[in-house]
Amino acid sequence: MKNPIIAAVAFDGISPFHLSVPCLVFGADRTRLGLPRFDFRVCAMEEGPIHTDAGLSIVVPYGLCALDEADIVIIPSWKDLDAPLAASFKDALQRAHRRGALIVGLCLGTFAIAGAGLLAGRKATTHWAYTDQLQALHPNVAIDADVLYVDQGDIITSAGVAAGLDCCLHIVRARYGTEAALRLARHVVLSPHRQGGQAQFIERPVAPTPNADRFTRALDQVRATLGEPHSLDSVADTAGLTRRTFTRRFQKSIGTSFGDWLADQRVALAQRLLEQTDKSIDVVAFEAGFGSATSLRQHFAARLKTSPMQYRREFSRAIPGTVPGGFPSGIA
Repeated sequence: MKNPIIAAVAFDGISPFHLSVPCLVFGADRTRLGLPRFDFRVCAMEEGPIHTDAGLSIVVPYGLCALDEADIVIIPSWKDLDAPLAASFKDALQRAHRRGALIVGLCLGTFAIAGAGLLAGRKATTHWAYTDQLQALHPNVAIDADVLYVDQGDIITSAGVAAGLDCCLHIVRARYGTEAALRLARHVVLSPHRQGGQAQFIERPVAPTPNADRFTRALDQVRATLGEPHSLDSVADTAGLTRRTFTRRFQKSIGTSFGDWLADQRVALAQRLLEQTDKSIDVVAFEAGFGSATSLRQHFAARLKTSPMQYRREFSRAIPGTVPGGFPSGIA
């Protein structure tokens, strides 16, 4: 089976920081983390060295022909936002999309995808500071300025650089499973998973004070016992804080409500159980803290747009040589 081909598009004037996002996630050998060996290709529209906005020059080994073979095409950023796309690039993007490649626009890369006509009538996002410009240039695109990334199945768009990392991790998670994404996140020291619908913000570390240490330990305890009941008041008490102070600190440090965070943690645990075990949906729901299979299904539908059973089927289908439950063939 061939290695997945990932084509990242570079251009004259690109930021090395933006280009490094797909390079970090897909450009290195991560097979020991449970990921496939990606055939990662940086390609460009122009011949010769690419000059970056940081004063560096890079030699790009591939031209736009790389898009004709790619399983995933990533546009890490874009320039000349209001200028029409070069015909050759527009045609290459449209061909890749028709062929079934996943098209990904990170940050301002969304402008290129919209310029190719691939976002008409569809939902997308970009860096919050450029959403008005994107909407003005492409009024037929439904812009969501308040999210980290938008997954439309065949096209994914993201907000700024940090959200681009979240988006790439989301792709790994969706195609290769929760555990592989967690291992990768730990390896490159990233937040393991942020839902695409989360607001565009950077998670801030908790201040290194004794109370913050107790606060962090309280959250670690919740993560370790997700199958048990956890109310806002009980966790605040464990953290040694009043309900109001805990809520304020949680929002400031994590960026979402405790209830949403807890549900996300439980969904992630349920995904791992569905991928790595053959436990029934009822048992998965109980161990993940949902209490019932009905509640688990409701949370999967709201957050992942699928059912637990369908998720298990799709995961086993995505990993060659596995049977439902995520086990390698022949392993009980």
